[in-house]
Amino acid sequence: MTDINANLLESKFNHIIKKEEITELYKQFNGLDSDGNGFITYEQVQTVLSQFGENIDVDYIQKGFEDLSIRTEGEARFEEVLALAKSLRESHMDKKKVVLQGSGTGITHVINNDEKEQFVEHINMQLKNDPHIGDRFPIDEYTMDIFEQCKDGLILSKLINDSVPDTIDDRVLNYPKNGKPLNQFHITENNNVVINSCKAIGCNVVNIGSVDLAEGRPHLILGLLWQIIKIGLSAKIDIAVHPELFRLLQDGESLDDMLKLPTEQILIRWMNYHLKESAYGKPVNNLSSDIKDGCAYTYLLNQLDPDQCSLAPLNEQNPHKRAEMVLDNAEKLGCRKYLTPNALINGNSKLNFAFVANLFNTHPCLAPLSDEERAQLDEWLFSSSGDRESRSFALWMNSLGCEPFVNNLFDDLQDGLVLLQTLDKVHPGLVDWKKVNKQTPITSKFKKVENTNYVIALAKSLNFSLVGIQGSDITDGIKNLTLGLVWQMMRDHIIQTLKSLKNNDKDITDADIINWANETVKRGNRTSTMSNFKDPSLKYVN
Repeated sequence: MTDINANLLESKFNHIIKKEEITELYKQFNGLDSDGNGFITYEQVQTVLSQFGENIDVDYIQKGFEDLSIRTEGEARFEEVLALAKSLRESHMDKKKVVLQGSGTGITHVINNDEKEQFVEHINMQLKNDPHIGDRFPIDEYTMDIFEQCKDGLILSKLINDSVPDTIDDRVLNYPKNGKPLNQFHITENNNVVINSCKAIGCNVVNIGSVDLAEGRPHLILGLLWQIIKIGLSAKIDIAVHPELFRLLQDGESLDDMLKLPTEQILIRWMNYHLKESAYGKPVNNLSSDIKDGCAYTYLLNQLDPDQCSLAPLNEQNPHKRAEMVLDNAEKLGCRKYLTPNALINGNSKLNFAFVANLFNTHPCLAPLSDEERAQLDEWLFSSSGDRESRSFALWMNSLGCEPFVNNLFDDLQDGLVLLQTLDKVHPGLVDWKKVNKQTPITSKFKKVENTNYVIALAKSLNFSLVGIQGSDITDGIKNLTLGLVWQMMRDHIIQTLKSLKNNDKDITDADIINWANETVKRGNRTSTMSNFKDPSLKYVN
């Protein structure tokens, strides 16, 4: 039998069968073609296809050839075997998709079964112990039941809170009572909460309404499920949670530039950081076509844990078997989630993203920063967090020992906790901590505003000038109003410090400070003076 052109055959069969597979199938075929006439029997075709991951009987092989209009008379040539293998693979790919009729004429929607099954597995795992709806689980991932279960808004609401805790207050949701299902009014209320909460956490809900959810429209619900799950998986891929991400900075790149990257690009950079230490030899540029052969994952898992994850998948030529071996390695790390062999081979970008995000969240394997690197990171954070004034205020708060460390004045004060700590350090006992939402991280805007409203109330009790400033302004990170509040807090601290150095309880005024400054300058044989804190002469350093 003559040699084959694997590249040409791959193109002929629309790249459904890869050239590596074609070469391996040819070896199997050639080994069985003992007389070299270019034909093998159906029983031998069965043996060849078993190496391709297809376990089918002889009758099915005969029917398969008939469906392809191939007349084989009990024997088949190599290209006919390839045609049957292509047909079998396409049938598997079709089974992973469900085509639904849309609301308009000629409109259809495709549901990817791999995605549906993995999303349902995630929901089953995350919500199985929920006190209100835990009895609904597990939901069968192989049916369309998930879309029926999502109609009343409760599963979606709970999933939102799982991804971004405290987004929805359970008390605003309607639950079935006495075994009776919710009426349409209560379902609509729940789904309105879902839509508004999805907007609040950053989901794109354009063209999705409460009616769509109540009708259980699969393509819309599946898309919403993915957005919610993705937000939850992305939450910890943050330099505040993992300062070691600082190591992924590239030459000449600022931290600002890196932090503007989409989460997917940060994950790709993380993969490449580890792959550089391996023999893989090339960068990954996407989470679809670049990793569908499983080789990048094989090297990555080996870098994360060389003792448990071997490079054995690289020796397997069959893509399905190799993909299974890759996921077996992931299972050894407790990370066989979201990705299936079929999704890996087909380059499903959503499930690959979920797989890599989960891998990062559980096994980042980035060395902790040294003191010098941490100082460099802090400098980067400060340089990217605003002007000199805001950095000065942040340094002042950090000097008081407030937790957590303030990097960005306008972001890190939004939950009110650092502001309340600051007030309590300047005026011990001022804050009644029983009135404060202290559990961190505070993700509910309502709880953040409760804290910042309390900050404003306490500041007013200290006679701060807060005309037009509300707690929500601080939570929204409005810069000029945040600066105005923090400046008065810093000024109050300075006044209290100076007052403690005096022998009487008389209040210290701006005039007292200005007189003291002018007298001090005069004693230094200088003639310059200032009349107030806005004096133009303060712009110059002598």
